[in-house]
Amino acid sequence: MDLLALFCGLLFGLGVLLSGMSDPARVLGFLDLAGPWNPSLLVVLACAVLTAFVPLQLAQRRRLALLGEAVTFPQTRPINRRLLFGSALFGIGWGLTGLCPGPALAALPSLHAPVWLFVASLLAGMASVELWQRRTAQTRLADVHTP
Repeated sequence: MDLLALFCGLLFGLGVLLSGMSDPARVLGFLDLAGPWNPSLLVVLACAVLTAFVPLQLAQRRRLALLGEAVTFPQTRPINRRLLFGSALFGIGWGLTGLCPGPALAALPSLHAPVWLFVASLLAGMASVELWQRRTAQTRLADVHTP
């Protein structure tokens, strides 16, 4: 199963590179509605949705996946402040840099300093959130056990 995940990740990365979506200028051209708008990202997104639509429809009708595992889908959860804050932060970062995690990882071999800086900042941010969540969980646990 790990090899299948590796293959899918490599295929995604190749698609990102071939579509040009690892180029921040192309992404920023899509996000800049006031300037010379570049609709190529919209085409890539539409193709991704159409490509995933049929397999998802088929998967919803099955109990077992092709490799014999149970077919499961994530539970829907309500929209909350954490989700809204994270989405806004993602959008601001994407709009400022033209990069998001997948294309940035695919662009790492280009050795462009801004891409490496973005990935380093991404990893630092993820580590910070992990530490913050652990600290707040410990604080809550301590509050529960305090007489």
